[in-house]
Amino acid sequence: MQTKGMLSLEELKMLVTTEEIETIVVGFTDHYGRLVGKRFDAEFFIETADAGTHGCDYLLTTDMEMEPVPGYKFANWELGYGDFHLVPDLSTLRKATWLDKTAIVMCDLENEKTHKPILEAPRSILRKQLAVAKRMGYTAFAASELEYYVFENSYRQAAEQFYHDLKPVGWYLEDYHILQGTRTEHFTAAARRHLKNSGVPVENSKGEWGLGQHELNIRYTNALEMADRHIVYKQCLKELADGMDLSVTFMAKYHEDSAGSSCHIHMSLWKGEENAFAGKQKIGPVMGSDIFRWFLGGWIAHVEDVMPFYAPTVNSYKRFVDGSWAPTRLAWSYDNRTGGFRVVGKGKSLRIECRIPGADCNPYLAYAAALASGLDGIKNKIEPPKIFEGDIYAAKHLPRVPYSLGEAVDKFEKSKFAKKAFGKDVVEHYSHHFRKEQEAYNSAVTDWERKRYFERI
Repeated sequence: MQTKGMLSLEELKMLVTTEEIETIVVGFTDHYGRLVGKRFDAEFFIETADAGTHGCDYLLTTDMEMEPVPGYKFANWELGYGDFHLVPDLSTLRKATWLDKTAIVMCDLENEKTHKPILEAPRSILRKQLAVAKRMGYTAFAASELEYYVFENSYRQAAEQFYHDLKPVGWYLEDYHILQGTRTEHFTAAARRHLKNSGVPVENSKGEWGLGQHELNIRYTNALEMADRHIVYKQCLKELADGMDLSVTFMAKYHEDSAGSSCHIHMSLWKGEENAFAGKQKIGPVMGSDIFRWFLGGWIAHVEDVMPFYAPTVNSYKRFVDGSWAPTRLAWSYDNRTGGFRVVGKGKSLRIECRIPGADCNPYLAYAAALASGLDGIKNKIEPPKIFEGDIYAAKHLPRVPYSLGEAVDKFEKSKFAKKAFGKDVVEHYSHHFRKEQEAYNSAVTDWERKRYFERI
């Protein structure tokens, strides 16, 4: 059964004929997970869908300000910043009902001359790990559990105020609180409705623990489609907020006094109609399989090898604070929110929840990291540590997540596992990206410094 809001090319043709669709957003994500691309006249898109389109390859070498960053082998001034090929994945074609008469399609990137996949592209990195899973006989299913903050200030107002003194939509913590949530239903109900009608089935929404913080959960599916849904979800919420003179942030830690925003990743492997994690083996309180045990073992064992794919910005690491609902230590437990890994469900619903990624992660990279780690666990029969029961925040003897992006990139860049899983060129490419992000932060003068040193130093 086709998901509501998804379109075949034939259905799109009919909607274009009746002028219900006039514009097609043709996009892909850059390093940061931002949707970039072009808007096509719908009639022209239908005529040229098979041929795809082109984009400048500098888009995988820019910083947040869209400035080309030197030092990449993939694309640079010496190579002339040529084109790569954007190939629409028509299985992702969907209405974008929050926009006027618009549909959206996600693209894979190919080399303009050889038409081979651009290995550095985030979607290509995930596709590679899904191919490994398929060769091993598995299909990966996943879900992103995203949190975000909503403010009464528009994005323009927030920028003009230098993001100071923003007004959250709520004035007390509303975690699960229905009355406070009702006050933002004009936005949240619209988000649920548009996502559902745009090929992103919704489960529920709720207030979160931070002031003005919310969570909207969408239904799990295969990992590639889930990553696409994640991108559409963020784009929808940002553009809806913009149209309502509100603003939404997916920063991992928007303020030092506020709770961080996470992207808890739920994942399981399936063989046909059966959850490969389910089994009759007692693993702590969990009834699971060897596949579950080894996948969990590999996922935990390789966190340090792939940490920048979970926590890609300088800000990401400000979220890892004891007692803050964000994990700080590498341990697993059953239905315990103090650890980096929380096992939930049973039988067909058995899955692993990794609580390490923040809302700022690029889902293609985060899912690829999770899959590569877990599949390596299966291949090498990596045993997980003993289940931890109790307050993991208080267990100071357990290994901790890295303290900073710089520390995480050092380990990623040197990791033999990362180079084997993703390829040496990919590790080099992303190490350069993350290091440049760290360098940009190191050279900035912050409000914290002005407040601390302006008068008293």
